Amino acid sequence: LLCVFLAGNDVKEIFASARGGAEYRVLKIIIEDEQLSLGTTRKASKKWDQEYDSLVLPLLEDDLPCYVLYRLDSTNTQGYEWIFLAWSPDHSAVRHKMLYAATRATLKKEFGGGHIKDEIFGTTKDDLNLSGYRKYLTSQAAPLPLTAAEEELRQIKLNEVQTDISVDTKQQTLQGVAFPIHKDAVAALERFRDKKINYVQLQVDAEQELIRLCNTEPTEVKDLPKRVPKDSARYHFFLYKHSHEGDYLESTVFIYSMPGYKCSIRERMLYSSCKNPLVDMVENNLKIEIEKKLEIENGDELTSDFLYEEVHPKQHAHKQAFSKPKGPAGKRGGRGKNRGFQK
Repeated sequence: LLCVFLAGNDVKEIFASARGGAEYRVLKIIIEDEQLSLGTTRKASKKWDQEYDSLVLPLLEDDLPCYVLYRLDSTNTQGYEWIFLAWSPDHSAVRHKMLYAATRATLKKEFGGGHIKDEIFGTTKDDLNLSGYRKYLTSQAAPLPLTAAEEELRQIKLNEVQTDISVDTKQQTLQGVAFPIHKDAVAALERFRDKKINYVQLQVDAEQELIRLCNTEPTEVKDLPKRVPKDSARYHFFLYKHSHEGDYLESTVFIYSMPGYKCSIRERMLYSSCKNPLVDMVENNLKIEIEKKLEIENGDELTSDFLYEEVHPKQHAHKQAFSKPKGPAGKRGGRGKNRGFQK
């Protein structure tokens, strides 16, 4: 079915003649007897746009595909410029649509791609009339459309901006995807607030559109890396117990783990969109004061030194400057790896 048909001699001859002069305005090409054949021709008598509709539209049959080559009055280095119209009406047989689709590249090659200025595919006459062609030109002059992946990434960035604004202004109506939090997750966060547990892990349930509880295992700093999944995103609340300048402190750290592009764009978008609404609810509704918010790709980043530098950056940097003025070359810079976010 998807064989590529060759151009017949009549087509090759008319192509050579049309490329070389101003005689022809329109060429209609059809598939007949398993080859590209000449359907009809029309000669030029007016400016291209003055006779476009009257010459092109009668060639378009309601139930049969065809190709139409229409000559413009403009030229390029190879000669006159042409519009290539691929007509595939909705009511035509599927087999015919496939035959024409499979032969399209062959026709362009036979005619000479350098002569084709614009190529338009149409299923209704409104697609291929003069107004449709002008709409096509307008769309080509506009910025290139985003691919599906680029559009999703644009939405990720848009949602991050919107939710940041909402958190900063303490609006109750949050933009982005603010999924409700399952009652078990709320209960765990309340126990965390009351210091009955020191770790809560949450996940986004895209199917149910919920934020669910994953894990409340007792966790020390040394346990954190193994709590972070390598192939899916998570939210973590960790009670960081440590000493600082002689004081014993218990600081709540929120960690958003996203293992790079091992996650689908959809998962990245959902977690990114739900992040700030979740933090806002925890801080404002549950009254949990978050000392530091972190974003990581890999659990191995969560070392004792890294956490300390993040929670106490200025004091620790000052102390390091005097105690270790010449650190060993190649030392891993924990802060450089962090992509901490602020409200």
